[in-house]
Amino acid sequence: MAANAPTRNAPTRIDIARANRKKVEAFLNQMLADLTDMAARTKHAHWNVTGPHFMGLHLHFDKLHEALEGHIDAVAERTAALGGFVTGRLSDAAKATRLPEFPEDTRDGMAVVKVLAESLAMVSNAAREGIETAEEEKDMVTSDLLTGLSGDLDKQLYFLESHLR
Repeated sequence: MAANAPTRNAPTRIDIARANRKKVEAFLNQMLADLTDMAARTKHAHWNVTGPHFMGLHLHFDKLHEALEGHIDAVAERTAALGGFVTGRLSDAAKATRLPEFPEDTRDGMAVVKVLAESLAMVSNAAREGIETAEEEKDMVTSDLLTGLSGDLDKQLYFLESHLR
């Protein structure tokens, strides 16, 4: 759960019980932290990758970053729509992310791809766990959002893993 998430909520006419919405909000804020970290590490990889596949990876990482930015926005807006408080600052993400630290001197193309693939798998697997959480809390809209998110992240993971085969 996002560290020190504020407890203030905005009024909403969405007919999901407040207690249920709070559980989904906590999950979505955690997902937001992980996605924000994933986006930052993808841009880091984009800037620092080296090797014979530089240009292809450089461009691929930019496309991955763009996809992640769209997911970040969707997750944050769903949190707000539920009346939740979005913990969207970089400092929030840095405190709450579940992803391991990106190895500092990793620049070689395939080593970078491996690090990104491992991180992306963690985020995608977490999104799948959230589908069940949302359904338990009677929030089918968030469940649907997370289903689409995990599907896209799985596709992006396939693209990364294909470089490693």
